[in-house]
Amino acid sequence: MTGFLVRRLLQAVAVIIGVIAFMFVLIHLIPGGEARAVLGPRAQPGAIQAFDNQNGLNLPLWDQFGHYLWNLGRFHLGRSYIFNQTVNSLIATALPKTLVLVGLSTLLAVVVAIPLGVYQVVRRNKPEDYVITGFTFVLYAMPAFLLGTLLILWFAIEIPIFPTEAPQSQSVWGILSDPRALVLPVITLSAITIASFSRYMRSSMMETMTEDFVRTAKAKGASQRRVLYVHGLRNAIIPIITLLGLSLGTIVSGAVITESVFNYPGMGLLAVNSAFREDIPTLLGVTFVVTIATIIGNLLADILYAVVDPRIRYAKS
Repeated sequence: MTGFLVRRLLQAVAVIIGVIAFMFVLIHLIPGGEARAVLGPRAQPGAIQAFDNQNGLNLPLWDQFGHYLWNLGRFHLGRSYIFNQTVNSLIATALPKTLVLVGLSTLLAVVVAIPLGVYQVVRRNKPEDYVITGFTFVLYAMPAFLLGTLLILWFAIEIPIFPTEAPQSQSVWGILSDPRALVLPVITLSAITIASFSRYMRSSMMETMTEDFVRTAKAKGASQRRVLYVHGLRNAIIPIITLLGLSLGTIVSGAVITESVFNYPGMGLLAVNSAFREDIPTLLGVTFVVTIATIIGNLLADILYAVVDPRIRYAKS
């Protein structure tokens, strides 16, 4: 296990360096350069030169890359040209709010999807199974912006139960103190996630129920409930752990489309606004944080494998 963790950490470092190099190349592929993107197409050559001198863009490429790595190593993500703030402060403000939104959505999705997948196995090939399968297929294929827009139209305009916008508070406590405004964005995210998780849960549960240890438990006279929840569910839940680990990147990046639809001031909306305004440092900072979160999520998923299922052992090679 220790050797596996060391190899995974080395792979993570290699991936991070690769992403950093890719981000650095993207900066220099901007038409007209970073100065032109910030100052606008009508910027005078003198203003562009002054901008390059001030931000070190007049240095040789390798020197620029060295400074770029040094700043990222200190977790200094630069300064936003549009918001006139450090990127660190912008992310520190937006990240907790995204964690609240997507964390609640993921929790709701897991709580609903696991029992739903188990129920489909119990009622497989029955009308209930077909109805749930068709409904989850519709949700899985539905774009987030369409579902969010329909929820606003139905439950905020035609039937004004919930507000059209998500909470606009700048603090996590302020967001949690307005639960009505959280309902529609949470449902938008969790509905699509439920469709995905429940399909995986149903497939994994059906495969687990055909294993030898399940047949042995039945032969020993174990009750249907014990076979289903003690022997079957414990082993079938491993794919959900994989999905949860891989979704950590999504939790950090935020649901870009959903946050845009509901005007939720999280990481997703920050990335969209940065892209529209060509705020390159902020956009790259968000990309860097999402990369780190995705790598950590993959590593946590691998570790949780061994915690949930002791049969799993990682080879030395």
